[in-house]
Amino acid sequence: MKSRLFIVAGLAGCLSLFNACDDYLDRAPDDKITEQQVFTRYEKVDELVTDLYANAKAANKPLIYFNHFGLASISDECSASSHEQSIPHQFHVGNYGPLQGMPNNSDAGQYWNGLYSKIRKANIILEGVEKYNTPDNPQDGRTGDLKRRIGEVYFMRGYLHYLILRAYGEAVFMDHVVNPDDDMAFQKESFHSMVEKICADADVAYEHVDSWNGGQYFGRVDKGACLGLKAIVRWMAATPMWNGGNLPNDKRVFQNEYGYDAKRWEAAKQAAKAVLECRKDDGSLRYRLYSKYDQDDFRDIDGKTGMNNQKVQQRLWQMFYDMESIQEEWVWFVTRDKDTGWSGDILPPSQGGHARQRPLQEQVDEYEYVGPDGYGYPIYGSRAKADGYDDENPYESVKRDPRFYRDIRYHGSWYGGTQLNTAVGNDAVSGSYLDQASHTGYYLRKYFKDGWNRNMGGHIINGPAVWRLPAFVYIYCEAVNETSGPNDEIYKLINEVRARSFMAPMPPTVKTDKKLMNEYIQRERRVELFYENDRYWHSRLYLEPDDSEQLALEAAYKDANSYPYPKTQRFSHGMKPVEDANGKIEIGGKHYKMVRFVVEDGRIFNSPRSYFWPILQEELKRCPTLVQNPGWE
Repeated sequence: MKSRLFIVAGLAGCLSLFNACDDYLDRAPDDKITEQQVFTRYEKVDELVTDLYANAKAANKPLIYFNHFGLASISDECSASSHEQSIPHQFHVGNYGPLQGMPNNSDAGQYWNGLYSKIRKANIILEGVEKYNTPDNPQDGRTGDLKRRIGEVYFMRGYLHYLILRAYGEAVFMDHVVNPDDDMAFQKESFHSMVEKICADADVAYEHVDSWNGGQYFGRVDKGACLGLKAIVRWMAATPMWNGGNLPNDKRVFQNEYGYDAKRWEAAKQAAKAVLECRKDDGSLRYRLYSKYDQDDFRDIDGKTGMNNQKVQQRLWQMFYDMESIQEEWVWFVTRDKDTGWSGDILPPSQGGHARQRPLQEQVDEYEYVGPDGYGYPIYGSRAKADGYDDENPYESVKRDPRFYRDIRYHGSWYGGTQLNTAVGNDAVSGSYLDQASHTGYYLRKYFKDGWNRNMGGHIINGPAVWRLPAFVYIYCEAVNETSGPNDEIYKLINEVRARSFMAPMPPTVKTDKKLMNEYIQRERRVELFYENDRYWHSRLYLEPDDSEQLALEAAYKDANSYPYPKTQRFSHGMKPVEDANGKIEIGGKHYKMVRFVVEDGRIFNSPRSYFWPILQEELKRCPTLVQNPGWE
């Protein structure tokens, strides 16, 4: 079957019925199970839907996107090691394309063929249920389960198309089963046409699923997830990539549809508002920010004290682990936990790891400091130095956003009762991404439990949600700011997210300055959603690599000390300690100052091709009516 168009690929083995993975569609009539036998039994349909959930998990793993690497490693959040055939490095240097395919060993089911194969599964279920009039769940008290499963499949079909839309832009919306003998003359649709069809699937799903699922059914699609899907794609449709931005050498099929339209921001606003106002059947709000534990509680996630030098409040750990937070703040997720191998991969060498993904200075600089007046400001702003920020002591000279201390391990930081030293020993800043230690000067901390060690099995590490409540706060606030300008409402909403992490509010001047409000929203989004599979897509949706202000920064760039760095995806920086008698950082009786440096990881960004993933040449041969993405022709 793989010899056919990948839109119809996955026919073989796509339906896992029983442990033997018998596929009734590929078996002769005299085999033991038939299409009719499957779709006339509720429990078999339920198995197919469960299998579809597993497919959704594989298509968008929040922590692992390319084998053992996340999307952070190919954005300006992180750099990566050379493990797994240097998958992120292959992306950095553009070593992939229509002819040679995507980087070897990187496919985890998130590319064109894999996603359309999963969509085919969804369509098979929907058509089979209708054709054979599948009965409802015969179990007492479970009336309506079939309706729920149908709603979940509609959501999954829309969600999987969203993943295609995000990576490839213009694509094909498949709302029926395509068989090998059917006409293969598929053509792309406009981005906005795809968005409308995804929203239509979300609307159908919304009418079929419950307002909230608890107990053993928690994690299944509910009405909030359906609203979240609509809000995400409406927001994407309003961003510069698809709404008035200037894509260099634009050869998109429907480029004439992508001029600016303020109505798209209005639609995004209303869709995000629906998420924020979503309610359960009892009238209570479906979502709320996690607020357990106070700002003076610095116990780690296992309840231990003295592990982090009172830098990270327990709330900031528990918001990714406490079921109260997960149930009330996570809008959509496909998995809660990650195997312990990932943790070992991320740890510094002194703890048995080899730092596969290493935070960049580009990300570190986005964490604000708290000024003497009690408000938050960027460390690269005009007042930072006057307020006491010292770039040679960037982590302690001023109080940084508490999320920084939770997310990043830096020279002098405490973790598990041990102080990190990146000046000497196995954890010292390396000179190359090929080395085991960090070549940026930083190690990842977000999602870790201080009590975890590589030799202790069974210690669950939670991964992030696909969408959390703050993402929709930012969409709503950005849309309001875009359509009518800043106001007290959005100022309050963003500060509520900041306050939840014990971060100081934005300065009041933001309430009357549209450009400044937008800067805070974008910086807040980058900090809150760090390492949550967001930044790679965000930078492209906003055409940051070709933004006039960012290009001006790039043109003025002189050396590593010229920060803020341009967000053109062509730069990588870090910080390393230098022994200095006057240094403010003391470890083991020695004093250090921090020095910025350029990270050599070979990054390039070519417009417009780096904005989209390529459709493989073998796909275009099977379907000549498809058009290659810009830059990959």
